[in-house]
Amino acid sequence: MLADLTAGAVEDAEGRASVRPLAEVESAALAQRPALDVLAALAPSDRVKIIAEVKRASPSRGDLAAIPDPALQARRYEEGGASAISVLTEGRKFKGSLADLEAVKAAVTLPVLRKDFIATEYQVLEARASGADLVLLIVAALDQDVLARLYAFTRELGMTALVETHSADEVDRAVDLGAQLIGVNARDLSTFQLDRDLFGRLAERIPAGAIKIAESAVLAPADVAHYRRDGADVVLVGEALVTNDPVSTLRAFLEAGA
Repeated sequence: MLADLTAGAVEDAEGRASVRPLAEVESAALAQRPALDVLAALAPSDRVKIIAEVKRASPSRGDLAAIPDPALQARRYEEGGASAISVLTEGRKFKGSLADLEAVKAAVTLPVLRKDFIATEYQVLEARASGADLVLLIVAALDQDVLARLYAFTRELGMTALVETHSADEVDRAVDLGAQLIGVNARDLSTFQLDRDLFGRLAERIPAGAIKIAESAVLAPADVAHYRRDGADVVLVGEALVTNDPVSTLRAFLEAGA
């Protein structure tokens, strides 16, 4: 599944590149205002921080919410106390787009993450050109040379990389990069099975200087509290926020992670 999602995302990016060449996207990326300081926004504190996700659908859950106005959704996340916004831009299975990212970026003052299956420099440039402050790099989808190259390129553009892992080996690969933002996704992107305890088993492998992010399997305040007890600095939440009132749900999650 992960290989298919990545191949599809790259194919779609190649289609966009035929209309908007690399040089044009590069110019747009370099013309953007500097990316926000993501590490400061997500720095460890006395309570958990939340990355709130704009997410219409997923391969595992199907359609979640129509979200006709992603900018409004993002503003409600900011009102509820989110520290950053994640925007799914993959179009085939998640029904997102770069237009969603651009709308969200224009609507909030928080750092914005492009969450997609990124495997090329063109996709990284697209993210910056659309205003992204950080991008997702999935260790399982990339060999180490490509991962290191994209990580370095992301930094060259002034953005931050959220390096996502699913195993001890992948955490070690993220640490070898010097990643300062390391996520552990409870959903296995090969099988789509969930393991909420995975973060707790892997957190000790993440160095003290890196920000630890727990991803997936968050439907209730108890899930946030569970991750916080296991050492999460930040929790990424999607489904629970698009299927419930985002402001009250966020506030309850933040209280649980205090």
